[in-house]
Amino acid sequence: MERLLILEDGSVYKGTAFGSDNFQIGELVFNTSMTGYQEILTDNSYCGQIVLMTYPLIGNYGVNRDDNESIIPAVFGFVVKDYCDEPNNWRSQETLDAYLKRVDIPGIYGVDTRAITRKLREKGTMRATLAAPDADVEEIVHTLKETDFLHDQVKRVSSSKIFPIPNRGKKVVLMDFGAKMGIVRELSKRNCDLIVVPYNTPADVIMGFHPDGVVLSNGPGNPEDVPEAIETVRQLIPQTVVFGICLGHQLISLACGAKTYKLKFGHRGANHPVVDLKSGTVLITSQNHGFAVDIDSLKNTRLEMTYQALNDKSCEGVQHKDYPCFSMQFHPEASAGPLDSENLFDHFMDVLEKENHYA
Repeated sequence: MERLLILEDGSVYKGTAFGSDNFQIGELVFNTSMTGYQEILTDNSYCGQIVLMTYPLIGNYGVNRDDNESIIPAVFGFVVKDYCDEPNNWRSQETLDAYLKRVDIPGIYGVDTRAITRKLREKGTMRATLAAPDADVEEIVHTLKETDFLHDQVKRVSSSKIFPIPNRGKKVVLMDFGAKMGIVRELSKRNCDLIVVPYNTPADVIMGFHPDGVVLSNGPGNPEDVPEAIETVRQLIPQTVVFGICLGHQLISLACGAKTYKLKFGHRGANHPVVDLKSGTVLITSQNHGFAVDIDSLKNTRLEMTYQALNDKSCEGVQHKDYPCFSMQFHPEASAGPLDSENLFDHFMDVLEKENHYA
């Protein structure tokens, strides 16, 4: 069955349908990872977006129960060049098509993903939607141009209630802005006694748990769309250890007086080189973000840049000069991607031990 991918500039790409028929308007972005499509689909940082994979062959190892990064995926659509409907892998439990139908995500394959990627690199990300072959393209393009990007993505994917993930180690509060399960896995692996809280939980409630530290998770959208979280982080920084990942990194920067800006087409993939400015070590990192911290705006804050992207020289990490607070724009938990920066969770544990707030 035919399906259309329609962009706000009027471009129309014809392909073959797979997945569901739940068509929604989203921001079309591309990911350069060669593997990890299941983790990408279930990464809640993609809430409100239609993901295009630049690697051509997708679906060849199927979908399994263990590699999800969320229970309910929030991506709005999936675009690939070649779809494999006969996966061959010992861990495979269902095809990608069956999975997309089950979680109500529409997909399209057989389109020129290279041409679309080049367009996005030139013009930047843009609104798009999948549609039936007989859709009124002119009307859809008009709607795309008139539709604003979402501003409530974090609310959509954050936990609605406080809940524990018990253990016997350091007590850590995880602020959930759309947290990947990989972050939970890494903290649990280090015996952290976790308490997961919604994105809008006040600082006094968080500190009421007497945490040894707080982790600010990844999440979707513009960090300025969650001003209540920025204020919470501002209050937390002088009181406890604060570790931010991706959106958490941006929130720390905003809370300390820096600024953020929207990247032209974002960083999304598992092969982004980042340099540690202190040691000079280069890490290959997994990334997924459309906003970045303005380096010049750090000059008027108590933050210093610790990591920098080698591709475009954007800010990839900061550290507070006065408090045990640090963050990175990339994903140390990977999922999918290389584990070059996994030891940053160990660094977090070392800082918790050193601060020893509640021995």
